[in-house]
Amino acid sequence: MTAQTTDATAAPAPSAGAPVRRRPAFHTLRIAAVEPLTEDSAAITFDIPAELAEEFAFAPGQSLTLRREIDGRDERRSYSICSPVGSGPRIGVRVVPGGLFSSWLVNDVRAGEEIEVMAPTGLFTPDLAEPGHHVLIAAGSGITPMLSIAASVLAADDRSRVTLFYGNRRSSTVMFADELADLKDRFPTRFQLGHVLSREPREAELLSGRLDADRLAALIGSLVDVGDADHWWLCGPHGMVRDAQGVLDGLDVPADRVHQELFYADDEPVREAQHTEAPADGPVSEVTISLDGRTSTTPLPRDRSILEGAQQARPDVPFACKGGVCGTCRALVCDGEAEMRRNFALEQSEVDAGYVLTCQTFAVSDSLTVDFDS
Repeated sequence: MTAQTTDATAAPAPSAGAPVRRRPAFHTLRIAAVEPLTEDSAAITFDIPAELAEEFAFAPGQSLTLRREIDGRDERRSYSICSPVGSGPRIGVRVVPGGLFSSWLVNDVRAGEEIEVMAPTGLFTPDLAEPGHHVLIAAGSGITPMLSIAASVLAADDRSRVTLFYGNRRSSTVMFADELADLKDRFPTRFQLGHVLSREPREAELLSGRLDADRLAALIGSLVDVGDADHWWLCGPHGMVRDAQGVLDGLDVPADRVHQELFYADDEPVREAQHTEAPADGPVSEVTISLDGRTSTTPLPRDRSILEGAQQARPDVPFACKGGVCGTCRALVCDGEAEMRRNFALEQSEVDAGYVLTCQTFAVSDSLTVDFDS
């Protein structure tokens, strides 16, 4: 990925009198239900006590970060909420090969057990007060936030419409198949649904094959009036999202109408986190961290991410995937220069304003100030 350098001189720090945006905290929640969806996926519903109802109110497309200790390690994973606005939070989880967290959630967790959950976060959310035509493009478990977005948009305003293209291998691997069919039955004139299967033939050739650039171009050309679409939402593997962005670029869709979220980016190199506390041989920056209204300063070798340095000074710093995908560790660079090497979570307007993903950002200047509260 092309390196992005942020010079924060143009991004002012919050004024002294500005309210501090409190980071969501972890709470121990009881699991209300675990519902199998396919052989390797499940939907998990949480029981929210009355005193936490306001904190766990969510916008469509937001996610929950779950935390548990595995072999003495603090492991966290972020999962998108699949339920519509106004209902209790429910997440969809598909087993990732070798994934200790996802395998545990799908295969071992039972109703009545408890787990630590962070309040909802994320900016992959539509404005429900503004009616419009939303085109959703998803593959695999990327359907999870799309189900919440589609159901919430359609219920919010009877002038809104949704078109969903959903790619999978076979019909047996389709998550939330029944709920998508129910949505189609409830909103037959306002919800257009196209299941695309790569390893199972469909009656329509257009819906048979991989959801790649050629097929997306054909689907959009046949079924969508591009000039009539107000927002485009992309969620799935990096390759599919990249192909969809390329198709939309070729159709001159304005960038501010295209929103993306990735669950993983397995075809992109990930810089592994450094956990050693040995003295650094190279240059060191002094990094000041603002979090929950408190300020901490720590030395940070420039070959280690801001998140790693922040964790040394503030163990409560927010994070989940550490791969530049979920956006949980988002912060504003208020002073100094930093290089963000990987970004699959922030929109360009956020980057332009000085926001970075601290798990993928490294100090460039001698001193650096980052604000997690902005």
